[in-house]
Amino acid sequence: MSTQATSTPQPPLQVTIIPVTPFQQNCSLVWDTRTMRGAFIDAGGDIDQLTAAAKQHGVTIEKLLVTHGHLDHCGATAELAEKLGVPIEGPHEDDKFWIDGLEQQAKAYGFPPARSFVPDRWLKDGDTVTVGAQTFQVRHCPGHTPGHVIFYHEGVKLAFVGDVLFQGSIGRTDFPKGNLEDLLNAITTRLWPLGDEVHFVPGHGPMSTFGQERRTNPFVSDSALRARR
Repeated sequence: MSTQATSTPQPPLQVTIIPVTPFQQNCSLVWDTRTMRGAFIDAGGDIDQLTAAAKQHGVTIEKLLVTHGHLDHCGATAELAEKLGVPIEGPHEDDKFWIDGLEQQAKAYGFPPARSFVPDRWLKDGDTVTVGAQTFQVRHCPGHTPGHVIFYHEGVKLAFVGDVLFQGSIGRTDFPKGNLEDLLNAITTRLWPLGDEVHFVPGHGPMSTFGQERRTNPFVSDSALRARR
């Protein structure tokens, strides 16, 4: 009598997180395991490190996705898109003023020179973007910046939330056109309905789940939000 080995099916989407810039921003390399076509989400800097990661995993980059217009999230986007010959998608057009000011942002924070850009596609709530054969839902989540978007893959229950939400914290709202009430509303109406089991990659720091943050986050836990009412 013999037994036949079984293999676990490979998930349709693979992700590796690459911290970039002095701010240790989580740039995500995501790819479709069937086609090996991928994208960078929030290419903030350190281009050589990003392209080396794509080469290491055998991924062909087909586009760049951007959650919002802050320097550490998109400072290398224009240069990388030009280098790879790929389009840029995102963020929402309300972040145009941030992207237009990337050169000034870089000077202010002592970063390498950064170039502004015009995305090939501005995104809005309810849009979808594709990476290979994989589809991500787009949610507009203003508050940290007015044009911030997040990307959600329903099949693997994974969201890329930029600086909207962190493990144990939320995004700052003291930047130009930031708004705390908008941010809290975005988290509770655009993120929580996706489900407690959803894992998320924040713009900085470790991953978490929406359920964990609803239980323990001092800013947006269910108990913290009840206390604000």
